[in-house]
Amino acid sequence: MALISSQPIQSRKQKQPISAETSHSSDPLMADTDNPPSGGKNTPPKDFVCPITSNIFDDPVTLETGQTYERKAIQEWLDRGNSTCPITRQKLHSAKLPKTNYVLKRLIASWQEQNPSVVSIQAEKSHPESEPVFNPVMHSTSPNSVISQATIDGTISELRLAITNLCTSEILEESEMAVLRIELFWQEANMEVEIQNMLSKPPVINGFVEILFNSVDTRVLRATVCLLADLGSRDSGVIQTLTRVESDVECVVALFKKGLVEAVVLINLLRPSTMSLVEMDMVDSLLTVFRKREDDFLKMCMKPKSAAILLLGQILANSEETSISEIARRVISGKVIECIVGSLEAEWAEERIVAVGILLRCMQKDGKCRNIIADKAELAPVLESFMGANDGERFEIVQFLSELVKLNRRTFNEQVLHIIKDEGTFSTMHSLLVYLETALQDQCPIVAGLLLQLDLLAEPRKMSIYREEAIDSLISCLRNSDSPAAQIAAAETILALQGRFTYSGKPLARTFLLKRAGLGKHYKSLMRKEQLSNASGEIQGTLEEEKAAEEWETKVAFALVSHEFGLLFEALAEGLKSRYAELCSACFLSATWLVQMLTILPDTGIQGAARVCLLKHFVSIFKSSKDTEDRVLSMLALSSFIRDPEGMRDLTPHMKDIFKGLRELKKSSTLAFEMLKLFSEGHDSSADLWNHKELVQEDSSLNGEVLSIVCFKNKIFSGHSDGTIKVWTGKGSSLHLIQETREHTKAVTSLAILQSGDKVYSGSLDRTVRVWSIGNEVMCCEQVHDMKDQVNYLVVANSISCFIPQGAGIKVNSWNGASKLLNQNKYAKCLTIVNGKLYCGCHDSSIQEIDLATGTLSNIQTGSRKFLVKANPVYALQVHDGLIYSASSPLDGAAVKIWSASNFRMVGSLPSAMDVRAMAISSDLIYLGCKGGIVEVWCRKKHIRVETLQTSTISKVICMSLDSDENALVIGTSDGRIQAWQLS
Repeated sequence: MALISSQPIQSRKQKQPISAETSHSSDPLMADTDNPPSGGKNTPPKDFVCPITSNIFDDPVTLETGQTYERKAIQEWLDRGNSTCPITRQKLHSAKLPKTNYVLKRLIASWQEQNPSVVSIQAEKSHPESEPVFNPVMHSTSPNSVISQATIDGTISELRLAITNLCTSEILEESEMAVLRIELFWQEANMEVEIQNMLSKPPVINGFVEILFNSVDTRVLRATVCLLADLGSRDSGVIQTLTRVESDVECVVALFKKGLVEAVVLINLLRPSTMSLVEMDMVDSLLTVFRKREDDFLKMCMKPKSAAILLLGQILANSEETSISEIARRVISGKVIECIVGSLEAEWAEERIVAVGILLRCMQKDGKCRNIIADKAELAPVLESFMGANDGERFEIVQFLSELVKLNRRTFNEQVLHIIKDEGTFSTMHSLLVYLETALQDQCPIVAGLLLQLDLLAEPRKMSIYREEAIDSLISCLRNSDSPAAQIAAAETILALQGRFTYSGKPLARTFLLKRAGLGKHYKSLMRKEQLSNASGEIQGTLEEEKAAEEWETKVAFALVSHEFGLLFEALAEGLKSRYAELCSACFLSATWLVQMLTILPDTGIQGAARVCLLKHFVSIFKSSKDTEDRVLSMLALSSFIRDPEGMRDLTPHMKDIFKGLRELKKSSTLAFEMLKLFSEGHDSSADLWNHKELVQEDSSLNGEVLSIVCFKNKIFSGHSDGTIKVWTGKGSSLHLIQETREHTKAVTSLAILQSGDKVYSGSLDRTVRVWSIGNEVMCCEQVHDMKDQVNYLVVANSISCFIPQGAGIKVNSWNGASKLLNQNKYAKCLTIVNGKLYCGCHDSSIQEIDLATGTLSNIQTGSRKFLVKANPVYALQVHDGLIYSASSPLDGAAVKIWSASNFRMVGSLPSAMDVRAMAISSDLIYLGCKGGIVEVWCRKKHIRVETLQTSTISKVICMSLDSDENALVIGTSDGRIQAWQLS
């Protein structure tokens, strides 16, 4: 196989040519590219013109003397018997001409493409049949000829012969053998300068490149790449020669991507642009280098892994964010993180710093890898690199260390912090303090945050220059409105100082504060996800870890709020006014955290400063925010002020708005419930705190009485005496009828919905119970159960239904058809079922509890047995928070009696004078539906009436229901009206 075959040469010619830039030196291959040739527009560069013919080269050949001639012209010169170089007069060792100088030929071709007019002029000037013109040359032997310079020993002669074969042989095998012999000479001669000079000449480098293009022998290719890398690391001219032709670089990259890993060293020396590296898609090939053992590589001027680190760092440092994310993902999934971590201990400082940059970007894009890095990294060499690095590199090191201490275990974080503080020749804290004075504004918060953490490792002292400077810097950046980036960085740094992080390194401050406010579902869900993603499988949140986290949080919070008597609160208040949402959010969370911590920190009078700066902001957010979590967090902050008399005084003007918000949040947050209780107990007039406004009323009198009503989500279901069931939805100040069905033939006496909320059960005097599906927008009847008796009052559980028949007792039916009669001696008036126990209110005012599993019956209230005494039926019965509420007529002065569900002792009563027919109970209020269209509202805690609502008629209230949020009350009346009020 010929070394210079037509196909490879053709493929190289097809590469996009680069612009020709040569110097005035006699050797165009060794030209200084920084000094392009001068000349007019129609004058070709001197180095492109043959000194014999004065025409542009067509087939240039470079002799061993370094001079280049047109092949035909120099061949004729030699054919005439000359044995010296026409220009230098040095004796030629061989009359055989070398191969074409393809590098120069490609440069000429590129120049000709860019200057077509000059090419045509030159063509007109030259005559194809003219004889070459030889410039007159003195035939004297130069005293400085190569032969006379030194006596060449046998080794040099053999090397020269190998070089000649490499450059001139048309047989590929001979050229390959020449490479192997040159490699041997290079190693045995210990890379002497004289041999280096011989091998660094452009014709030799060109010969090596031809081998890379044509050889398929792995050993030869590895030897060639190693020689070029060694030569290039010692002589910049070699690199210039290689980079003049773009296809030569592409050839090296192609070999590297095919598995010639040693080529990575040469690629690094060639310094291709980042854009070129990205376009060449080298990332996977670079990762392959990391997976190989050191023993797999040849000994080179640089370790291939080091070169791969530098190239990968170059790609990551200059790529777009989307590309960085993808590359970081490939680095992490490729499981080469540990190898890159090993580069932190490299002898070469540049490699250590580049490795820091790679690991930093990996942590920023996928924080889970920080756990491996923290476990494997030796930080002492990194700290040593800090002193000699430039400002940009120093900040990258600080960022790396800051990210490294965002582990999900507090004890691990403190171990890493101790390493950062104690290792290294120089004092890390002093170095950071000095750097803090010169760092850019948006970099200062990161530096200050790390410095403060290192200072707080020791027991807090009264004075610490490190702490004072760090906190001063954070506050200064937070107040610097001219640099929003610095403000945001400062606010986020303060928040991260709380010290709790997920497994992926994200701050847990918001989630943890929500947990403290009683909104713990999100926290529990997040912790479950974190444990599943934790590769180690270790259980998080041990007592030891939680204790360490609490101690750290207390220590940091005390240092922050104590600085200059709460100066930080002023800065956070200013940040809350910013037009930048990101800054407002971070300041809000930081302020909430620090204010909440004041309740457990020693009282040093700082709470007053916090109240003055922040209380109005928290009230505003609590009143106006549409985000439930933000309202809960502001509520948490406000809870820190209500224990302070001055704080309660400042909150008094906003009490109604706060009370309204707490009622809305009480179901989702335990803290809201506790604060609501505290406010209610401490307020003089409960009536001032409870207000209802009428929302809507609808006339359904055409369907008779409204006998039953239930609310579910945003729908209201009503049952009527003519057998109709209606479905309503509330929008604004009106009810919209979305469905009406009349499948019952007689009155619908009761409606019930299971907790699952996917079905409605309707009981009717037509002796049936119908099961309706409400999962879709339209309610559909799925089943009809024949109860063989009138259904007067229906309650349902998962597998059974209970109802009051026409006669005595209570019928219990399972959905499979079995039935039994309970409490046969009583005429029941109302029912409720809770936790497998059935409660019955009877016509004779007696109340029973029946255990449905065992059939055990217990008397809660004994009924009247006197024939002359008017009966006082129990019309409504409710069980709420372990208490039993019964409602009837006020014959004994109390329309509602309250019993303990555990021991059946009466624990209270409501002294209403009204005749109660229906009842609904919320967490705070008791609603009594009475004769005459009256609804009384009573405080459940204090047992006092707080409001009276009047319907539009004087008919009696038959049924009532609360929505799931306990903010809306809906009633049904005997004259067929549906009316709703909202707690305002």
